[in-house]
Amino acid sequence: MSFLNTSNLRGDIMGGLTTGIVALPLALAFGEASGAGPMAGLYGAIIVGFLASLFGGTGSNISGPTGPMVVVFAGVYTSLGGSPELVFSAVVLAGLLQIAFGFLKVGQLIRLVPYPVVSGFMSGIGVIIIALQLSRLFGHEPSGSGTIPALTSVPGAIIDPNWIALAIGLMTLAIVFYWPKKLGKYIPAPLAALVVATVFSAAIAGAPILGDVPSGLPSFVMPAFEQESFLIVIEAAFLLALLGAIDSLLTSLVADNMTRTRHNSNQELIGQGIGNTVAGLFGGVPGAGATMRTVVNIRSGGQFKISGMIHGLVLLAIALVLAPLASMIPHAALAGILIKVGYDIIDWRYLARAHRGPRWDLVLMAIVLGLTVFVDLITAVAVGVVLAALAFIKQLSEIQLKNLNLSEAEIENPQERELLTRADGAVTLFDFGGPLSFGAAADLGHHVREKANGHVKILVLDFARVPFLDLSAVKAVETIVEDAAASGKSVYIAGINKAVSDVLHGLDVAPLITDDHWFDNRHDALAQAVVEIGQDEGKETSAPEGEAAYA
Repeated sequence: MSFLNTSNLRGDIMGGLTTGIVALPLALAFGEASGAGPMAGLYGAIIVGFLASLFGGTGSNISGPTGPMVVVFAGVYTSLGGSPELVFSAVVLAGLLQIAFGFLKVGQLIRLVPYPVVSGFMSGIGVIIIALQLSRLFGHEPSGSGTIPALTSVPGAIIDPNWIALAIGLMTLAIVFYWPKKLGKYIPAPLAALVVATVFSAAIAGAPILGDVPSGLPSFVMPAFEQESFLIVIEAAFLLALLGAIDSLLTSLVADNMTRTRHNSNQELIGQGIGNTVAGLFGGVPGAGATMRTVVNIRSGGQFKISGMIHGLVLLAIALVLAPLASMIPHAALAGILIKVGYDIIDWRYLARAHRGPRWDLVLMAIVLGLTVFVDLITAVAVGVVLAALAFIKQLSEIQLKNLNLSEAEIENPQERELLTRADGAVTLFDFGGPLSFGAAADLGHHVREKANGHVKILVLDFARVPFLDLSAVKAVETIVEDAAASGKSVYIAGINKAVSDVLHGLDVAPLITDDHWFDNRHDALAQAVVEIGQDEGKETSAPEGEAAYA
């Protein structure tokens, strides 16, 4: 295909081969953890890995089952009773949603999720993965699905361990955490752990193993929908699509930083969507851009799409030839590998220095983490984004209101400063320094009333730096104008652009302001205000003489 870049063919082949080997134990472990079986994880890695690379927008990205996706998929698998038709319908629908996200150019919007929210739910997913594997490390299965049942099963597993499984699990943990980096260049730690643990299990029987594992190509799964489970499928599909999009685009950002390139967010979503749609049709666990595997690919020389495609082909060859050997893999080995995955997902780097950053960011991260672990991911992300947005709006509105009223000393233009001095407090200048947030608009009228009391006669509202107004800001301006009229004050409008003027006219606020109180700039407005004040003062001082003459 002409759009495949072959300028780095040697590096891409090495990257693909290396990541294919690294991905093998992870794919099997994720498949087993999902409930669909180890081969479902391998099929997902093959299909998503190949197609997301072929059609995606990040050259070096390696895709496949990831911790976040498997956590959600496992919940779906349990909720739908393990029915393949329903479970994989959610995967297919998730893929179609991701394709739609790409065509609707949602890629840039997803990247606007605040970092504390991303950190919180990623760390929460890491905690969930660890919690779900602790009992398996001791040779037991968690009683029930979800984090809380998994945690409540741990004490019983500790009291009555399967010693062989525990030995295998501890051995696996030791290898994945302490495998020498020099050896890791040739044999990845997860693969080494998987081989050693399987050999140990074969030599000393007694630990639970995977058992029968089908080999060959996957079978087609016809999607199906049932009225009773329709909402579950829709909700699961949306969550898988959103989480996969965020996970993939975060990985793409990591790849950009390492390769000094720039990915295409929307094309990446289309590629991920195609991969997950096809994976769902063939019983594969859904996937996303995998950060660790992408980093391995880049460090091994991979730069372009060919590396991810070769990674998928390597896994396909393994599935066709070596699948029977997977039946001997002990559960405890996969549990140990996944515990390391969960540990790596937790944002330790931020947690180590969070106490030196904004206190609210740490609180927000903790809230999202707690909701992720003990409620669900949709709630965690939704609450996190809303709280982050409200906190930002509050902070922004406070700054806007603080800088709204300009004193003489704060005005840089000496002519404007002189005009305010001549006004002697009878003119108050309000400078809207940018777009008016709805948070600032809520208190705008009250703030202006406070600053415009006493003997203030004219309010100058400078809109020179306001590019647009929403309804909240328009209502605030209307309140200011009505309050000024009620208290006998005049309102001058300065520097307003056509878009803002059209909004004020369209919502019938502009007619409340007389035609001669609209000015191109605030200097002209201040100059006219000084003239008007002078005229008013002249009328006041001449009034007694007029009365005497009349008498």
